Amino acid sequence: MNLTKESPMSSARTASAFAPACVGNVGVGFDILGHTLAGAGDRAQVTCIDEPVVRITAIEGVVSGLPREAGRNTAGAALVALRHALQLQHGFELTLHKGIALGSGMAGSAASCVAALVAANALLDAPLPREALYGFAMDGEAVASGGRHGDNVGPQLIGGLVLATASRLVRIPVPAHWHCALVHPHCVLETRRARAALAGAYALHDFVAQSANLAQVIAGCWRGDATLVREGLKDVLVEPRRAPLVPNFARVQQAAFDHGALGASISGAGPSVFGWFEDARAAHAAAEAMRAAFAEAGLGSDVLVGPIDGPAAEVLA
Repeated sequence: MNLTKESPMSSARTASAFAPACVGNVGVGFDILGHTLAGAGDRAQVTCIDEPVVRITAIEGVVSGLPREAGRNTAGAALVALRHALQLQHGFELTLHKGIALGSGMAGSAASCVAALVAANALLDAPLPREALYGFAMDGEAVASGGRHGDNVGPQLIGGLVLATASRLVRIPVPAHWHCALVHPHCVLETRRARAALAGAYALHDFVAQSANLAQVIAGCWRGDATLVREGLKDVLVEPRRAPLVPNFARVQQAAFDHGALGASISGAGPSVFGWFEDARAAHAAAEAMRAAFAEAGLGSDVLVGPIDGPAAEVLA
């Protein structure tokens, strides 16, 4: 599809979309692997306007103090990129309802960005395939994180567990009964601070080990082999440097393992912690134990439990 030609607006003037939370990195796939998780997300309402601009009119929900200047907001920047690429003569007016807290490790900035893109795309006379929105989503995500990476926006666009390279999205099959438990402590860890913790040199043997672990996780998911995933879902690069930023992380992680986790690590930049389990019952039991471990550090928390093969963003009726 030639994105340099204008894709005219449809007769519809307003559309809304919802994008779910996401577990970014999945431990072993820094910036390239992620999966969605039902139960929380952001909603965007986009209206076609005659002015050739992107205007953010309201930001509501659990976060309200985000920039309203389009170029400084992930959702706004994504729509600016879409307009420019398609050479649209029309503009967009955007309202965001935030259901994901800032600095939670649940991909809130990405969810706003993807929800806005999916809603705006629904207003086009010839909507683009979801994969064609990927580059615009990374443009938006870069506003929040400082770099283009697809481990959150990729899964949110197409759903499920996704390998997200610089230019391609690959959905990885996962057994339907495998579940994720994510526990979000009531504290904030800014993405830029979490990324700053990764500065410095890494040993070559750790890169080799992490590559092997990533390969095992992907192969294990594809084959439905829990043993392969259990052996591979160990982060030897990022987790050791970010763990000190997550209160009581070792105890929270151990609580997941005590309930049979295939693996457990930091979700995205943190401070949320996730675990993978072979069934929903184990995931729910582990989630309560993980909450108790955060409570030991004086922190309340929220829980999401759902299939690893989670939903994609959707246009709302």
